[in-house]
Amino acid sequence: MWVLKVILLSILFLFALLIVSITSCNLWIELQTQDRLYSDINTVPTKKIALLLGTVKRLKHGDINSYFQYRIDATVKLYKAGKVSHILASGSNHTSYYNEPIDMKKALIAKGIPAQAITLDYAGFRTLDSVVRCKEIFSQTDNIIIVSQPFHNKRALFISDFYNIQAIGFNAKDVLLRDDIKTPIREYLARFKAVLDLYILKTQPKFLGEKVKINFN
Repeated sequence: MWVLKVILLSILFLFALLIVSITSCNLWIELQTQDRLYSDINTVPTKKIALLLGTVKRLKHGDINSYFQYRIDATVKLYKAGKVSHILASGSNHTSYYNEPIDMKKALIAKGIPAQAITLDYAGFRTLDSVVRCKEIFSQTDNIIIVSQPFHNKRALFISDFYNIQAIGFNAKDVLLRDDIKTPIREYLARFKAVLDLYILKTQPKFLGEKVKINFN
């Protein structure tokens, strides 16, 4: 009987440790990045590149994903306000039927952004990949504004800090909790995973490859 008690206590201890670890990682990311987020187009500093982080364009029932649309709107606002001169749309293209970068480019052009002001990164499979590849493959600069929802921007900036990338974040409009509760919950786990990837697992981007020169003209 005592063996069973020891096992149960061990499981409870490990569960408690996991909860504390997840909570601590979230607090760490919040505190480290909150002073580099901007929501007002008039106060955000001017940078060379907007790194637009990808997500699925349409939901399962066919409606436009609000996260996608709000990120497009925020990026358009940055470009038209003269806050950036180029947009790097980074997302996943893991099958011939799923192409986040192309979807973002089409949506940006439909909003009046010239095609020559957009570069696509098809290997932005995760936030870590998008952030690192922006610096190492495409921009070779720290003049980066990351565009996503606030919760996502914080994790992206945390990753940027680890790689000594002096980025800032411009917040796209957030989605109300009543419309989507799953994504904020998943973000808690994603932040925990980000800390593991950076400090424990030393995870690298899936692909790097040859450098791509961006034309800022």
